[in-house]
Amino acid sequence: MKFKLKDNFVFLTVGIILILCSWLLNPTLSPTAPTASATYQYKSIHSPDGIGKFYQGREIAQVMGHTGASWLERPSREAEEQPSKIVNAIDLKPNDVVADIGAGTGYLSFRIAPLIPQGKVFAVDIQPEMLDIIKSLKKEKNISNVEPILATESNPNLPPESVDLAIMVDAYHEFEYPYEVMQGIIKALKPGGRVVLVEYRAENPFVMIKALHKMSQKQVKKEMQAVGLVWRETKNLLPQQHLMVFEKPQT
Repeated sequence: MKFKLKDNFVFLTVGIILILCSWLLNPTLSPTAPTASATYQYKSIHSPDGIGKFYQGREIAQVMGHTGASWLERPSREAEEQPSKIVNAIDLKPNDVVADIGAGTGYLSFRIAPLIPQGKVFAVDIQPEMLDIIKSLKKEKNISNVEPILATESNPNLPPESVDLAIMVDAYHEFEYPYEVMQGIIKALKPGGRVVLVEYRAENPFVMIKALHKMSQKQVKKEMQAVGLVWRETKNLLPQQHLMVFEKPQT
């Protein structure tokens, strides 16, 4: 028995030493990073606009907080980005259920809601302050079919197979857990349901947005393919952004 206890102590000590050595030899990896999965990589040296966490070779951008709400509602937004074209391009039916993921102030939610009078919009955000703004605007605009949903960083908190279309406008690149959030969205989509991503064009250096807040078509397709979505089309109708449509397979 003494011999076995001694052996166990030696093996445990060696194991601890090996773990410490791996951290010292690779200082760019965070000790808190998950070791059971290679989904994410962590680097201590990274862009000041990012969080030091990488997914599919892309650094995740910092979230724009609720203090930037006025920028989302700026009067010049229509002229600069033409978001009305987004609403017209996503082929809504009157009874559709739409999830506006990363809804912010509900800028898009309140433009979609009148087009789906028999449906509803789930306005999803992780910031309670943004949802408070949505609730206030909902009352002010007298719109009843917008439902605020408080999500977490890894879960959109949507009912299963309840959504016809999930849309993310300038939001996906900030998701801290993009793989988990997309898995949650896919579970919430009905079979054949669509995902629309609108992101500033990384391919165009004249789009004056910080690099981590832009995405290329290639990168978007890569990340959506990783969760099982099928690319259907890219609509080049916006002055600065891609509008990319993906679909959940029927089976």
